[in-house]
Amino acid sequence: MKAVFDERQWKHDPKHFMANGTVEPNPEQPERIKVLTHGAGEAGSEFVSPEDHGAGLIGAIHSPEYLIFLETIHTRWKRIEGASDEVIPNIHPDRRSASYPRSAVGQAGFHQADTACPIAAGTWEAAYWSAQTALTGADMVLGGERAVYALSRPPGHHAFGDLAGGFCFLNNSAIAAEHFNRAGKRAAILDVDVHHGNGTQGIFYERDDVLTVSIHADPVRFYPFFWGHEHERGEGRGRGYNLNLPLSRGTGDADYLKALETALARIRAFGADVIVVALGLDAYEKDPLKGLAVTTPGFAKIAEAIAGVGLPTLLVQEGGYLSKELGQNLTSFLKGFEGK
Repeated sequence: MKAVFDERQWKHDPKHFMANGTVEPNPEQPERIKVLTHGAGEAGSEFVSPEDHGAGLIGAIHSPEYLIFLETIHTRWKRIEGASDEVIPNIHPDRRSASYPRSAVGQAGFHQADTACPIAAGTWEAAYWSAQTALTGADMVLGGERAVYALSRPPGHHAFGDLAGGFCFLNNSAIAAEHFNRAGKRAAILDVDVHHGNGTQGIFYERDDVLTVSIHADPVRFYPFFWGHEHERGEGRGRGYNLNLPLSRGTGDADYLKALETALARIRAFGADVIVVALGLDAYEKDPLKGLAVTTPGFAKIAEAIAGVGLPTLLVQEGGYLSKELGQNLTSFLKGFEGK
């Protein structure tokens, strides 16, 4: 399977995030690139560099106000006396319709949902090329490839149209789906990350031209808490075009695969031309974020089921954090997809 990656994605190097009131090392480390690159190589993938598609498709998903914020906020933040090296919000509006401040601190609170998306000097460039990686993968699928793996990092599925969160800044899977849509292809996004793809859901929640499906740990007691519940089906024209399949903490291979059957049935009913898989590997039983209990062989079975739909597929990297098996899990998934 062909793969895409850009070296500029190394430039995002977050140091901290806050969990349960405690400042901890950020698990979305650049080291993930090395591990995932090796895992893809073990599956026989060869990497190419992405092309620059410019800002148009990114701007079709994210507001220009938000994009200017991402590009400029770190420089502005560092002008504040005593400011930290990373942009981390300390105040949030109570609603999205609240007034928009000029202050860098206020805008950080408006555009960053939580403390897990710190912005440093290299964040914007890395996020931009992460999105271009997904777009180039989409081009390759449109050009006839059965499947392509996009090593997009930082990840994207928690990013809304004007809001970063959960290690994510630009929603790579949504941007790729929009590209397919504009090329005349009906795109379904299947999110298999352990966390609900809340940003993806939010972007397409009132649209009927992209189907969004997410299998994830039940958010009633798990991030992102406020989104991803079963009753969330879409609104307006989008009603019935969003499917959430929350699973109990600790769910293993067998029950996960049953949920996947439901997800794939919805994708078939939608009449999709192409699938964008938001490929989180953090459903793994030993992932540091501990939500579900998928095994390494289980990832191959998940991939085999998705491949069985018979549609061109773009695999966009989302979560999956450092453990000795992370690369093995990617190898298992990619080989499973190709029937190896």
